[in-house]
Amino acid sequence: MECATDARTKQRITHILFREVVLDRDDKTNEALVTIHWNGGRHTELRVSRVRTGRYPADRQPNSVEAVRKLGGQLPDRELAVTLNRMPCKPPDGKAWTTVRVRELRERLGIEAFNPALPRAQTISADAAATRLGICIGSLHRLIRKGVLPAVQLMHSAPWQIPVAALDTDAVKTGVRDIIGRRPKFYKRFQEDKTLRLPGI
Repeated sequence: MECATDARTKQRITHILFREVVLDRDDKTNEALVTIHWNGGRHTELRVSRVRTGRYPADRQPNSVEAVRKLGGQLPDRELAVTLNRMPCKPPDGKAWTTVRVRELRERLGIEAFNPALPRAQTISADAAATRLGICIGSLHRLIRKGVLPAVQLMHSAPWQIPVAALDTDAVKTGVRDIIGRRPKFYKRFQEDKTLRLPGI
């Protein structure tokens, strides 16, 4: 017999079982280190493999000048800094990119700043498009790979730029219906289970 438990009850059970959960990472092995401190004094240590996504192969990783030449002026400096850090494409001193650092390099290269007043097709990010369509980001990327949803990526790891108008095309609507139609019977309950938050996280 199936037992339905609401999220609030699951939260209470979690607080009874766990004192805290500590997360760390081991970059050498690309693993997440999870230490669970149970109420009662015991603890459990787990190693979980981290999924590598959106990474450049070592022989194709761009340098910062190449990236700014391609992306400078196409994105606001703040968004470009986030993109460079995600690649990763750090400055020579190894520190993170900031809006100021991006602006200084862009100006040294003679690249104009992003101008929001210039006429451009209205676009939306992949995350925002997935939310608007009611599907997960993985499903949205599959629609892009299949050519159902048109999208532009100025270079690997740069944000996808998706035309807002494309979200209302018949092809995209059909693709979204197919995705939703393949969801398991208890998908809604599964989504509710994923919202459970452990103490310490």
